[in-house]
Amino acid sequence: EVRGAGGWSRTNTSTLEGWRSSRLSYARVRPGARDDVAAYLPLRRVVPSAARPSLGGVSIPTPQDFYARALAHADDGRRLPPPPQSGWDIFPFEHESLVVKPLGPLTLPEPPRSGEGGAECWRCSNPDQGVVWANDRWTLLPLTDAQVPFAVMLQPREHLDLGDLDDAMAAELGVLTNRVARAVEALDLVGRVHVYRFGDGGAHLHMFLFGRPAGMLQLRGSFLTLWDEMLPAVPAAERDEVTAVAVAALADLGAARTAAG
Repeated sequence: EVRGAGGWSRTNTSTLEGWRSSRLSYARVRPGARDDVAAYLPLRRVVPSAARPSLGGVSIPTPQDFYARALAHADDGRRLPPPPQSGWDIFPFEHESLVVKPLGPLTLPEPPRSGEGGAECWRCSNPDQGVVWANDRWTLLPLTDAQVPFAVMLQPREHLDLGDLDDAMAAELGVLTNRVARAVEALDLVGRVHVYRFGDGGAHLHMFLFGRPAGMLQLRGSFLTLWDEMLPAVPAAERDEVTAVAVAALADLGAARTAAG
């Protein structure tokens, strides 16, 4: 073990060059933290703070920094406290029933997503499956297993993630998202259209647009996707009618299609 300023620090034995790729970056465990925190981190060496990137004079933490802080905040079972939102009306579960899962180990480097690191991209292999609207650059497809009134994905035809879009395509994404949200939110059935981008499972950009059912105020906010898993199934004909509203809003920017597959 190597003691760094403020606490014990460990590092892995990678020899890759650069602070981003080497994973040999500085982390601290605050004094007074549980004894097992440092032991739970990968063995690692200390990199002087002067060698770390900074913004406005504040050093940007490494993944190990952030993880060590999370562990130090957890209890002896590595469980973080329940979130304050568990007391909100929109939280799907009762606060008293919650048991937070223990934090797992830090995983670096992260495993490749679908469509990167040699893994097959399902969308590139099935470019038109499920698509109900498309142009030369974008496709729209409904999520047929969603249980909210409206759920679609916007995807580029080219294998691009969000950060890969040039300014022109980013602007197009904004226009498409706005058109769909405006049209679907005009329906009495839909209280709000939520827009999500996660990207942790696949490298091919997929923007989710979910319509919250009007009047169901418990479904407001970031927990809509959890409520979606618990609601009853939406009849296919009803889902298709709502999706058709979104397709019509994009009629001058592309062409409607019959969903394949």
